[in-house]
Formats: sequence, C-alpha cells, structure tokens
Amino acid sequence: MKICVSAASNSLDSPIDPRFGRCPYFVIVDSETMQFEAVPNMASGATGGAGIQAAQTIAGKGVKVLMTGNVGPNAFQALSAAGIKIVTGASGTVREVVEKYKRGELSETGAPTVRGHFGMGIGRGSGRGRGDLGRLA
Repeated sequence: MKICVSAASNSLDSPIDPRFGRCPYFVIVDSETMQFEAVPNMASGATGGAGIQAAQTIAGKGVKVLMTGNVGPNAFQALSAAGIKIVTGASGTVREVVEKYKRGELSETGAPTVRGHFGMGIGRGSGRGRGDLGRLA
C-alpha cells in the first residue's frame, strides 16, 4: 500500500513537516517493502489552493493513506473525495510514522485539524511596520 508522508526533505529519515499543503516534499512509501519516492511539492509556494493542488498530486500517485501533522478543510475534502485516508498528529521521521501506522498505533482523522490557509505565515510580519506612530501625532 502506498503511504504518503508530508516531509521536510526527501528521505525516510526526514522529519515530518506538519503542514500538508505547504510541506517541501511528499515521501511516498510502499508499506510492504519500505521503498520510497520523494516528490517535490510544487504547491508549497502557491498563493492559494495549495492543499487542493497537493491532494491532486498525491492522488495521482496512487496514495491510499496520508500521514501529516495537520490538514485544512479544502485539502481534507479533496483527499476524502479521492478516497485517501488521512492520519494527522504525526511526528518524528517518515520511517518512524510509517512503522507506527503499520503497528496500528496511529488512526484515521475524521475532520480537518486546522482552518484554511494554515501555514502561510499570515499574521507574522505582514503588517506595515508602523507600530504606535498614530499616537505620536
């Protein structure tokens, strides 16, 4: 069975990236052989729709299970429509979470775990840097 893990880099020893739609790589692992394919996430820098684009990418690879930290509502809907089981709250390396899943230690998620646009950095450094200047006038 093909298991996709949202990852920070392109190996089995890569740490999980908690952001599904914005992770740098998808590491797709054959759960029987532990052979893998690392796929760059071309949607990671998208201004919108990253979760949906990411879901389409892994669905096109024949993935049956996604393991990630969090998944937003649009990605959740796209993944569910594609018949992909979603496991959230994963942490550790790609290898570790696949082994945990195979042992039955991780279970499927039934709903999105974050709001839309999670992981975009909204609210951090997106202001104009004017501070309290309005009070000085």
